[in-house]
Amino acid sequence: MNGNLPEIITLKAESSTHSGYDNHPIARINDHVVRIATMTEPYHWHSHPNSDETFLVIEGRLSIEFESGSLELDPGQLLTIPRGVRHRTRPVGERSVNLTFELAHSETVAA
Repeated sequence: MNGNLPEIITLKAESSTHSGYDNHPIARINDHVVRIATMTEPYHWHSHPNSDETFLVIEGRLSIEFESGSLELDPGQLLTIPRGVRHRTRPVGERSVNLTFELAHSETVAA
């Protein structure tokens, strides 16, 4: 750190957008990244062949759809999707904000 203090990340400021879908990195931990996703519309079907993906809902509700069904997460709930599993996300209601944790160089394959 060379005498500098680490940066504080304020989630409310990072999720202030109300556009359809915004997903950007807010922190790096070793070879992983933490992203914040703010969504008012669904994200497309996809998979990550080289990384698991963990979702932690912090605002609103999030639906995660799989080929075999769907699950809904409330604020404070966390779910990990194994690598290679096809899925898509969408807000339940007007808006959802969640953190995702995955490899920094995770591949996304549209399905």
